[in-house]
Amino acid sequence: MRAILIIAQLLLFFNAQAQQNNITSVTASYDPASIAELYDHIPIGLEFRYANGQVRKTEGYLQGAYRWRNIKVTSSAGSVQNGYLQLDRQRAAKLHYQVELTITVPENPQPLTTTLMLPHLESIRFNHYADSLKRGIRFYLNVEGAFSSGKIYPLDTAAIKFTTSAGKLLGQDLLLNPDDATRAITVTATNKNDPAMSISGTIPVKQLQDK
Repeated sequence: MRAILIIAQLLLFFNAQAQQNNITSVTASYDPASIAELYDHIPIGLEFRYANGQVRKTEGYLQGAYRWRNIKVTSSAGSVQNGYLQLDRQRAAKLHYQVELTITVPENPQPLTTTLMLPHLESIRFNHYADSLKRGIRFYLNVEGAFSSGKIYPLDTAAIKFTTSAGKLLGQDLLLNPDDATRAITVTATNKNDPAMSISGTIPVKQLQDK
């Protein structure tokens, strides 16, 4: 009888210990130095909180001790391997850059879920290097993007689609033939991931030749 009581007490003790070792929450973050606003290969980190008050962080950008080899992560917008998210940006845009992560770890019987909030483009603007376009000389269409992170970066044709009322587009350059009499060109820049985000501007064509 005494042996049964001892076994029962041990079972209760180990059960209590197991419950204390259960993960109560997990949070995800990205490395702010990775320029996640533009690049799709993004270092991420996980922070686990346990019932006993312990906090464990993943190795990599969070510099924790929890090894990524012991963690399996699936993402709603891309894939995760060895602490890096390979982002599917078009899919992320449809999810408003709220990427859901499903996390499986050895000490938790059920998968855990958390949301990784990524920076997203909020507005675009022209910031041209010159006030007017010269015929026969390429004019660079400089577009800047303002992101939810508060940062501003130049954007290229990977993110922006251009249309013009005259001239020829050569990548992100606009070229007007020397014999073209156009006096002003209207240029429109549109966010490829959000066509509703679009701006237009007029670029005057220089009429007098440089001396």
